[in-house]
Amino acid sequence: MNWIASLPMYNVTPALAADWRAFLADVLRDTAPLTHIVEADEPLHTFWRRADLLISQTCGYPLMHGLHEHVQLVATPEFDAPGCAGPNYSSVIMTRADGPVHSLETSRGLRVAFNQLDSNSGMNALRHVIAPLSRDGSFFSEAVVTGSHIGSLTAIAGNRADIAAIDCVTMAFVRDGLPQLAQSVREVAWTQASPGLPLVASSDVDASTVEALRSALDNALRADPVRAKRLRLKGFSTLSLTDYARIEQLENEALAFGYTRLA
Repeated sequence: MNWIASLPMYNVTPALAADWRAFLADVLRDTAPLTHIVEADEPLHTFWRRADLLISQTCGYPLMHGLHEHVQLVATPEFDAPGCAGPNYSSVIMTRADGPVHSLETSRGLRVAFNQLDSNSGMNALRHVIAPLSRDGSFFSEAVVTGSHIGSLTAIAGNRADIAAIDCVTMAFVRDGLPQLAQSVREVAWTQASPGLPLVASSDVDASTVEALRSALDNALRADPVRAKRLRLKGFSTLSLTDYARIEQLENEALAFGYTRLA
């Protein structure tokens, strides 16, 4: 089979996108040199389900809501970023630097921004932390879907929203590469932790290739320590779907409060 590969999740700046592509090329060099590195030109939910997908990165929420039937876990990156502990990560809840929000409670009745309905970091983890504060399934006055964490931060900075939960790895990359945007927002609180964004392969990839990919990830990390530092990569863990059930736990705890959606 002619394989494809892509790392679409943390391309916060063009420089980071180039580093991720070079890192992926090193991973593939020893495992599947004829694999095509591609930019996903179709919805990610469709892309991740392709039978010819050798390796890509997804979010834990769609993984636990059907995607696990089509892919297998390869590894979970460990990042050097505030809010990360081993393969686990949290979201940092941000507001406008000169805005009125100084705690979660003071954001009641204001506008929330989030990247996607199926995002663990932007939606699910935030829903979980807001749920105990909700009343009759409501807390915010308006919910704005922005399409990306950068979009959510831009909405806050531009006074189109008041609060958002941002993947802590993304926020670290924003501080590294987009200082003006970083300075326009400030931290309010943190969500609880859950396993980070996993690297996955199609279920059609054989076990020996998956093991080779795991070795190649470690080799690519060691091959260029300077690049690894720019990517904030410390290593990789091998997790199971049982570990990722933590994401469903966060969801179920929010639902127990009757808080089914950000509202």
